[in-house]
Amino acid sequence: MDNNRQVGAYTAMKSFTSRRARAIMVAIAAGSLALTGCSENTGNNTGAKAENQDKAKEQQQGVAYLDAKASAGPAKDVAGAKPGGTVTVYQESGLTHMDPGQIYVSDAGQFSNLVFRGLTNFQEDGKGGVSVVGDIATDSGQASDDNKTWTFKLKDGIKDENGKEITSADVRHTVERLYAEFIFDGPTYLQTWLSGPDYRKKLPDGGFGKKHLPDSVLETPDDKTVIFHFDTPRPDLPMTLAMPGYSIVPEETDTKEKYDAAPVALGPYKIAEFKAGKALKLVKNENWDPKTDAVRHQYVDGFDFQFGVTESTQTKRLIADQGDAKNAIQFTGSVDATQIQDVVGDAAVNKRTVKGYAPYVMQLTFNLDRVKNKTVRDAATYAVNSKSLIAGEGGAYGGDVAPNLFAPTLPGYDAKYDPYGRLKTPAGNIEKAKELLADVPAAEKKLVFAYANSEAGQKRKVAIEDALEKVGFDVVSKEIDAASYYEQIGKLDNPYDMYITGWGQDWPSPSTVVTPIYDGDQVANGGSNYSHIKDPKVQELIKKALGEQPEQASKTWEEAHKYILEEVNPAAPLWYVKQFQLHGSNVGGVRYSTESSYMDLNQLFLKS
Repeated sequence: MDNNRQVGAYTAMKSFTSRRARAIMVAIAAGSLALTGCSENTGNNTGAKAENQDKAKEQQQGVAYLDAKASAGPAKDVAGAKPGGTVTVYQESGLTHMDPGQIYVSDAGQFSNLVFRGLTNFQEDGKGGVSVVGDIATDSGQASDDNKTWTFKLKDGIKDENGKEITSADVRHTVERLYAEFIFDGPTYLQTWLSGPDYRKKLPDGGFGKKHLPDSVLETPDDKTVIFHFDTPRPDLPMTLAMPGYSIVPEETDTKEKYDAAPVALGPYKIAEFKAGKALKLVKNENWDPKTDAVRHQYVDGFDFQFGVTESTQTKRLIADQGDAKNAIQFTGSVDATQIQDVVGDAAVNKRTVKGYAPYVMQLTFNLDRVKNKTVRDAATYAVNSKSLIAGEGGAYGGDVAPNLFAPTLPGYDAKYDPYGRLKTPAGNIEKAKELLADVPAAEKKLVFAYANSEAGQKRKVAIEDALEKVGFDVVSKEIDAASYYEQIGKLDNPYDMYITGWGQDWPSPSTVVTPIYDGDQVANGGSNYSHIKDPKVQELIKKALGEQPEQASKTWEEAHKYILEEVNPAAPLWYVKQFQLHGSNVGGVRYSTESSYMDLNQLFLKS
């Protein structure tokens, strides 16, 4: 992905191409704070740590599925909100996609919630609580047959920007077009759940021809009813359908490949002007009815996106708070690492920030096809220096030491689970690592480390080399072009022993972490199982958890987590990524979004 702080995150079980895209975003996003250099913050700022720990507790809450009453609009008013004005949006890179079916990264995901709508959506209470409500559906869905069948009824008055009312036929079309070959970058949960891993073969023309999915899979008995039939329980479906990648594409105006440049809106805003990589102007969609929407608002008249604005420039402008910058926000960018102290050291500027954990865990992943000795992997895990790595990410405002492979944003996260003592020895447990390596043959101590040829990659290379060589490893570092980094390490026969990767949940469930990166069925060229772990016990636990209700499944996922980290150890946890964004003084309603890990765009208004 690009410089969006979206590490793989927006990521998870999708086609191999889109999984890779998500992962790329994860890594570059996590490294974005370090792209322009390290700040003076060394990672010991207790104020930042305490603030983020509180935020983490909020983000760990489970997700509730809400009824028709909670799903009805309008959304609850934002205190002090006023109508009018245009928000200026600073963004370094252009949007990756605007076709909903192709959306699986952070920038496009943020854009999606302004312009598109799906069957369901996430609703936040501002205190860390996240629920699923019906978006164009009347509620979050009605399950039957032990969660194998899900029924959704559509709300009245849902129209696209052209005034055409959305029916169940548009929902069917939205699902079926995901089977088309030109849709390659979005999530694939729903498709594979309905039709298996070879889902494209079931509907090669994506429903654009005469062939459609059978009613035994997707049923639309009338204009207002959509029924999904699965061969196994899918209790996470309401959260899955809330992903931007499953937003509605009206059948009548679908232009296939061309849709990515000119999509049709259902949300509060529509595209008025678009210059790829340069500018995007959103204006009010007059056919959006707030009475049908329990999540979004339409306070401002529009959003003007300025692409090509680096994080350094974004930060400078927003600190200065002059002219249009007073009405501006960072979209998926973050406070530049070299200017962090300029922000936190000025109380007035610091008040204009949002902070919280992003859902990403950065880790040193071992290629199990090459590093077969678990003792070697354990030694490296004890040796790595998280403190040094975090300093390169901006210190305490860029990340925290990761004691395990689950992010603090996951429901039920256990901050005390630290099997390798990472919290007690964030700079590495040198003695333990040396002890483990004492009887290891010299040949197995030679490790090939792949790193991206970026400023962030170079800093990480130095930190990894220093830590591992200190305990007796012979590290041979190999440079990879940053643009093709995940493509190269995603090859099954890659010539590397280890590499830094990152991943973030697609929705608040460990299923979107364990399955994408530790499922042996995902070992393939271009896949996101970068360690190539294939363990029968892990497979068994994944299968078990996917068929359980959330409460029981959480226990099974935790069992899988502990088994993976302690008994297999395919990756050494390094650091948790944090978000730190800045906005202008005239922007109101600003809050941190637990679900997106960015500013909550649904709440924004201009004070004057």
